[in-house]
Amino acid sequence: MIKVLFICLGNICRSPLAEALFNHKIKEKGYENFLNCDSCGTSDYHIGELPDERTMASASKNGIKICHRGRQLNRTDFRDFDYLIAMDDSNLSNIKKAANQHKTSAKNLFLMRSFQKNAAFSEVPDPYYGGVDGFQKVYEILDSSLDGFIETLEKNHPELTKK
Repeated sequence: MIKVLFICLGNICRSPLAEALFNHKIKEKGYENFLNCDSCGTSDYHIGELPDERTMASASKNGIKICHRGRQLNRTDFRDFDYLIAMDDSNLSNIKKAANQHKTSAKNLFLMRSFQKNAAFSEVPDPYYGGVDGFQKVYEILDSSLDGFIETLEKNHPELTKK
């Protein structure tokens, strides 16, 4: 089982949407027995909370179901997940600091948009302080980035395509 962890700041906007969309995409491809994912935040701002209502609305509008409660990145995540996917540079830095504090390494650590073809920017913007349109834009960024990530997984793990 290949395990993926999507990480943003508070775990109520970007990362739970990435988690839900990734689950939707891998189910469509029949990979759900080979891939597993979760999401978390680098901060403790929203532990136990449901995703932001605008995230939920964007997901619903696009036919995606979210079932998640906010949680914070912890020591065991570095051991338990094969891929750590950060939404922006700030959280990438926070993940590296946390790995250092826990005396471990952040193996296979990537920025989400590094998988997006022809990405004009490296970060998935945080829509929290904006309007509904920002959440839809994040959905679109994640949609294309996750397609690229799944292609990368298929190349790196040929067993996926031989299901």
